[in-house]
Amino acid sequence: MPMTSKDIVPLKETRARLTELAEEACQGREKIITRNGKAYVALIDVRRLDYYHRLERENIHLTLLEEAARGWDDVESGELLSVAELKAHYGRSE
Repeated sequence: MPMTSKDIVPLKETRARLTELAEEACQGREKIITRNGKAYVALIDVRRLDYYHRLERENIHLTLLEEAARGWDDVESGELLSVAELKAHYGRSE
């Protein structure tokens, strides 16, 4: 459902209408709460927030898998660095 100007609510107004706004958010009408005329926080359904968090974790896992695949490709192609070369490259002298 697209956002409209009714979905942008000043913080002062939010305090008086919180229950109503929360009900609308649970029905899929997310709200942007503003403070001093600028976006401040969002009011969204907790199930959607959980969905967003799962997507974020999934993206992190996919990124790690891609990095591991690139590393394995480097190993197979012989593009390896010694520990000393790694330390020199990253500025570690331990």
